[in-house]
Amino acid sequence: METPTAVLTGGVLALFGGALLFWCAAELRLRHQLRLHGIPVTALVVPDPAPSDALDSAPLLAYDTLPTVGRSAAGGQGAAAGRVESVSVLVRPRGHTPLRRPDRLALGSVVRVAYDPNRPATVMLTGKAVAASLPLDVFWTFLGTSSLAGGLSLLSLAVLR
Repeated sequence: METPTAVLTGGVLALFGGALLFWCAAELRLRHQLRLHGIPVTALVVPDPAPSDALDSAPLLAYDTLPTVGRSAAGGQGAAAGRVESVSVLVRPRGHTPLRRPDRLALGSVVRVAYDPNRPATVMLTGKAVAASLPLDVFWTFLGTSSLAGGLSLLSLAVLR
């Protein structure tokens, strides 16, 4: 392989691998935080508003957040003064979703989810969906690592010539 081609190919592979590893790390960190600090609730799988959205393998979920109690504007802590009402959320979950929706995610199904109390629209499926995401997480991490290693190898070979 000629030096300019090796440099270009190595740079593209290294950039792709590094970006993919960064994305994998950010996604895994977010899901780990949701597992640890997320609030577990049940959600209902609802129909998609547009026919084209029905092709998305991630189901549309509807759930209500739990009411929280915070400090009032005057600085005191009263039960009624700082109470925040629950919010209805309609969102698609993060994490692994297969190419086709499994039967357990059919319309009208009730599923367990965990949401971020600071950003209620950030939600992930819990239960069996967590274990199902492990093979794909390993695949994307392996793809990112091998792309980065291949790119760095090509770059080092091009520099040593």
